[in-house]
Amino acid sequence: MDSITQMLLGAAVTAAIAPPGHRRAALLAGAALGTLPDLDVLPIALLTDNPVERMTWHRGLTHSLLVLPLVAWAIWAWFRSRGGRVTEAPRRWFWAIQLALLTHPLLDAFTVYGTQLLWPLPVRPVMWSSVFIIDPLYTVWLLLACAAACWAGPRRVAGHALAAGLALSSLYLGASLGAKAMVEREASRSLASLGLADAPRFSVPMPFNILLWRVVAMTPDGFVEGERSLAADHGPMAFRRYRSDVDALRDVEALPAVRELAWFNHGFMKAERRQGHLVLSDLRMGAEPDYTFRFAVAEGGSGAWRAIPPEQMEWPWESRRQLAGLWQRIWEAPTHPGAAATNAATPGH
Repeated sequence: MDSITQMLLGAAVTAAIAPPGHRRAALLAGAALGTLPDLDVLPIALLTDNPVERMTWHRGLTHSLLVLPLVAWAIWAWFRSRGGRVTEAPRRWFWAIQLALLTHPLLDAFTVYGTQLLWPLPVRPVMWSSVFIIDPLYTVWLLLACAAACWAGPRRVAGHALAAGLALSSLYLGASLGAKAMVEREASRSLASLGLADAPRFSVPMPFNILLWRVVAMTPDGFVEGERSLAADHGPMAFRRYRSDVDALRDVEALPAVRELAWFNHGFMKAERRQGHLVLSDLRMGAEPDYTFRFAVAEGGSGAWRAIPPEQMEWPWESRRQLAGLWQRIWEAPTHPGAAATNAATPGH
């Protein structure tokens, strides 16, 4: 999730557990703890200029449920040795620090990016993908709770506000999982009718809401993509078919960068040739034809691909056009949805 949301979650959790007299200080401490795991981008940037490694190393060590409890204990022990508030209420502050850190990766796991909750075990990143990376309807309850706690300080109403904010934000996460289950049920029916019942797939909410969803399923020659609005759509889902250069992807699958990407994104990639390079796009973040992460990993041609230092590619997006129609699409079904799995243009070369 975005840094502001993580800071608010850390602040709310810490202030809810710390003694009432420590509440305002706990808000500040929790905000710092809530953003601490994401500071891994700083040492990663110093250790490597490889964009694939920068992507896949993020949300690793600093987001591990096997590592963070030890970090939290070390922070708690250091502050306890210095006296002050932690010494006055060591048990409460122990759990406040623990939960402020542990809730960070757990919240991240609700997004599609991929969080390595069990690092260093060789387990693929978790991507429950039930909320977008920025979702105001999740964040607003934490913001209101923290504002009330800052105003009320040690008074009882602050504790009630924090409990309510954490409860409402958690209920929203639960609602996102329920919405995801509904979308995936409808997607499974439509994909089965297309002969894709066993196809690898994922679903992810569109920006800033949990009413409009995108579903992608892999096919032998590429992938299909469809949307589902829980507010407007009825009947079978419509999917559009897109091609990927699966032969080229097969030729380069042994390259270290490709293996690392395939492990991290669970194989949800599109391959295309651009100006003599093979470019791999992470299908999970974005929508056809715009993707956040695109990497050139090889050059040459069929049967003669040569590895190159990975390069993150950028070209003009159509995301503004897509976002402009997002709100309307939530509430209105397409006038002409078209046949399921209609053919789309092949990727550019």
